[in-house]
Amino acid sequence: MLRQLRQHQGRTLREVSADARVSLGYLSEVERGQKEASSELLSSICGALGVPLSQVLREVSDQLALAELQEAALLGEAVGADPVPARELGIDPVPDRVPQVPDMVGV
Repeated sequence: MLRQLRQHQGRTLREVSADARVSLGYLSEVERGQKEASSELLSSICGALGVPLSQVLREVSDQLALAELQEAALLGEAVGADPVPARELGIDPVPDRVPQVPDMVGV
């Protein structure tokens, strides 16, 4: 995901690593999935890319959920049969609409 964002922006590893203040080699390993980045490092990389960390995490979460559904379908498992409501798991439901930054001005 990070590599796709960087390449879409037409930026080099060197540029983003300098802006994020992380070594070029480490950033490359994170992009290739060979290293796990801390939340602080991910935040720094996202800042260097000009993309909110929450957006990156949401997109990765969506991709993971899709992969899980595809795997379950391949294995012939029942997908979505009687899902447990979020409140029963102690999780607050996600709002239908996440406010954008301009929506929150003056709050």
